[in-house]
Amino acid sequence: MISKNNLKYIKSLQLKKIRLSENRFLVEGAKSILELLASDFNIHQVLCTNTFSIQHGSLLRNKNIAPEICSDQDLAAIGSFASNNTAVAVVEMKPNVPLIPSKNEYVLLLDNINDPGNLGTIIRIADWYGIEKIIVSENTAEHYNPKVIAASMGSFTRVHIFYTSLQNYLKEHKTYLYAARLEGNSIHKTSFSTQGGMILMGNESHGIDESLFPFVNEFVFIPRFGHAESLNVGVATAIFCDCMRNKSVEF
Repeated sequence: MISKNNLKYIKSLQLKKIRLSENRFLVEGAKSILELLASDFNIHQVLCTNTFSIQHGSLLRNKNIAPEICSDQDLAAIGSFASNNTAVAVVEMKPNVPLIPSKNEYVLLLDNINDPGNLGTIIRIADWYGIEKIIVSENTAEHYNPKVIAASMGSFTRVHIFYTSLQNYLKEHKTYLYAARLEGNSIHKTSFSTQGGMILMGNESHGIDESLFPFVNEFVFIPRFGHAESLNVGVATAIFCDCMRNKSVEF
């Protein structure tokens, strides 16, 4: 049975200031935990049901993890999910390491994406389209937020994130930059380079900060055929990634 002190500690990791001071975050749910066990993250604790422990005992042993068996009620109490009948893990954060685009590689740049669910969705989209690096502005949502981790559905284990000043980053890295903006070329008429590049997505309400405009090689927009006022930034990112892969890679 989980101790009261451990219960209190794990619940405290729901708070950003505690996560940052402890350098640890939470991962919840069977799918995300299994992705985590297959990754190179340093796992401090796994709390799980007896059923999860039996089903995935070999994976836990491979990581030298002795899980703490808990009830469904305890797991729901310590996590952010309304119900959780599988597992919760306490995991060490990775350092904020600069990410450099490789030759022929596409990377995403995110400017002020402040909704955790959107950030998690974008991480999952990047993983789907084989994008391994995301460069984000310092005012973008924290990627160890439980909502980001949950929305990424395990993709956080494969997609690397670097927080930095986008202005400074773009001054240093001169790779061809496509940016999402209503004033630009139709994405359906845009030829994405086979030599790689960067795709910059901005805040849903305010778009891309004007200070980044001088670094943009090509502004691109998604044509509207109906009457919706705007697209969710996660949906827009998926459209950009799909068009990029369709036009820059031969299948």
